[in-house]
Amino acid sequence: MDAQREGIIAGYGRACSQLDGYLANATTAQLRGRSAGTKWTNEELLFHMVFGYMVVRALLPLVRIMSRLPRSWGRAFARGLDAATGPFDVVNYWGSRAAALVFNRHRMDRKLEKTTHALARRLARETPASLERAMDFPTRWDPFFAQRMSLADVYAYPTRHFDFHTRQLTLDRP
Repeated sequence: MDAQREGIIAGYGRACSQLDGYLANATTAQLRGRSAGTKWTNEELLFHMVFGYMVVRALLPLVRIMSRLPRSWGRAFARGLDAATGPFDVVNYWGSRAAALVFNRHRMDRKLEKTTHALARRLARETPASLERAMDFPTRWDPFFAQRMSLADVYAYPTRHFDFHTRQLTLDRP
């Protein structure tokens, strides 16, 4: 396996370890406490961090499809998504709040493990050519979405997202 894939998979493992540490060390009051710089509680933000990995499972087939279409279609698609940033932000916020009720402190660590293992298995099967497939992304949706992202970029995205949000947690570092 090449260094890029190994790095991505190592990031998945590190995120799982960090999440386990946060959940093992946090009290109920700390998890219900406010995060820094978001409207979420620490528990809701932790779920949002896990959700970043879940989203990638949906993005992979989208990149495969969009990368086969004319680039102008992909650009138009990304512009349309960017135009819908307001509704996306509302769904992103409330969706993470609601989903944290289901994938709470007792279930989110297992969800992250299952999701990252599935992503790592898929990544291991990718060919160099498939990892180069790319599509345009809505850059207003997330600071880690670039105008154009390859499949390799999409596999790496959730750990960058996870690491960014760890700085907003008001929990003791594991």
